[in-house]
Amino acid sequence: MARRELSLPIDRACTTALVAQIAHGIAEHVRHGRLRAGQALPGTRGLARTLGVHRNTVIAAYAELVSEGWVTAHAARGTFVSPGLPTPRAFDGAKPRTAPRPRASAPYGLRPGPEPWLSFDSPSTVALAGGRPDPSLLPAQALARAYRRALRRGKSALGYGDPRGHERLRQAIADNLVETRAVPATAEQIVVTRGGQMALALTARALLAKGDVVAVESLGYRPAWRVMSDAGATLVPVAVDAHGVDVDAIARLARGRRLRAVYCTPHHQYPTTVSMAPGRRMALLDLARRHRFAILEEDYDHEFHYDGRPLLPLASADPEGHVVYLGTLSKLLAPGLRVGYVSAPADVAARIAVHRSYLDLCGDPALEWALAELFEEGEVRRHARRARRIYHARRDAMVKALRLHLTDVARFAVPKGGMSIWCRAEKLNVERWAARCLAAGVRFRTARWFAFDGRSRPAFRLGFGALSESQIEAAVRVMRESSR
Repeated sequence: MARRELSLPIDRACTTALVAQIAHGIAEHVRHGRLRAGQALPGTRGLARTLGVHRNTVIAAYAELVSEGWVTAHAARGTFVSPGLPTPRAFDGAKPRTAPRPRASAPYGLRPGPEPWLSFDSPSTVALAGGRPDPSLLPAQALARAYRRALRRGKSALGYGDPRGHERLRQAIADNLVETRAVPATAEQIVVTRGGQMALALTARALLAKGDVVAVESLGYRPAWRVMSDAGATLVPVAVDAHGVDVDAIARLARGRRLRAVYCTPHHQYPTTVSMAPGRRMALLDLARRHRFAILEEDYDHEFHYDGRPLLPLASADPEGHVVYLGTLSKLLAPGLRVGYVSAPADVAARIAVHRSYLDLCGDPALEWALAELFEEGEVRRHARRARRIYHARRDAMVKALRLHLTDVARFAVPKGGMSIWCRAEKLNVERWAARCLAAGVRFRTARWFAFDGRSRPAFRLGFGALSESQIEAAVRVMRESSR
């Protein structure tokens, strides 16, 4: 077949390389049927002159097309459109584009999905997002030194690792749980994950199946509900009051249905920050023993308890292994590090690791090696003490600002720990107020975000961990002005 001229618009201002523009343009001609199987392409010298580019650019574009299977090259004969390509669409006469047009929607459609949970604010927005730590407090230099030492280990730190996590970090976490929380743990019972959310998602995959009944706190953590329902579980909401989740309601549920698990946040309930009363803790563990269900205990900010000693986890009083304990280092160190963990009976931990290997193969061996070193050198414990003092001062700053500026709007109990305050709203529509605050540059979440039924309630959550004391004061002033 005879060679023919090609119209290939070249955009020299485009960030796409000329080689890629030429290759894509020719491929578009083939797709639209303007170039057909077996047809010869122009010679590289002639096409280079036509396009005003160096011949080597055209040679490279042809080589790219050969590697992708669009054309074949024959010595002394030239370059031809590959035979055997599917019959192309009829050419519509339009000029080929130099780059594909991005699509706004998939041509095959999407099923309804979850409501977005994360919010990415503009730099000018002050986010009173509950539970967010301050990354600037991270002992970055100590971590960097440990990470460099890990990288120098070569293959052992940069190859595929154990899906359970690096053994040194698992041992360090187990030792820390024994020493600071009285949780009987060994390295064999620990699985390191990329953050606490992955820890829960893998646990759900390992323990839950379609139709399993799971009791959850009715004001709670929506992403946790999502991963458990995605695993097939049927979720049943249980009320939360000033003493934590209603264990009597769980008992009634267990008598009427086969309960597979209870998901709870007993130390600082999410989002209300209340601690589960001792009597309820004992009753819940007794229920788990009698009805043989699992307790998924999420303890996301154990280190940050300001008034008295932190309450020991349910897992510390569970010799029979009903409790699967979920923790994270992301709140303690920095969210971007994405390190969480699960402490569970050895057979459960092994099952979780198998699921992890399908999802993520392994973690980050170099980072895990470095974090293990920080644990062993006492750096993590020193950082926890320092961060606790800072967050304690920020809690007090938030309490002071609320009492000074929003005393007629917000009612709250001073939380004993954590990085947020749960407030009851008085005398205003909390959803409209939140919208006005956002327009003024301050964002916080109302109770609707944490309600199982998604309905609005006269309450809201304010996070203080990631903000300085002056930022807290300024944000609450904006909230006061927006309440008028």
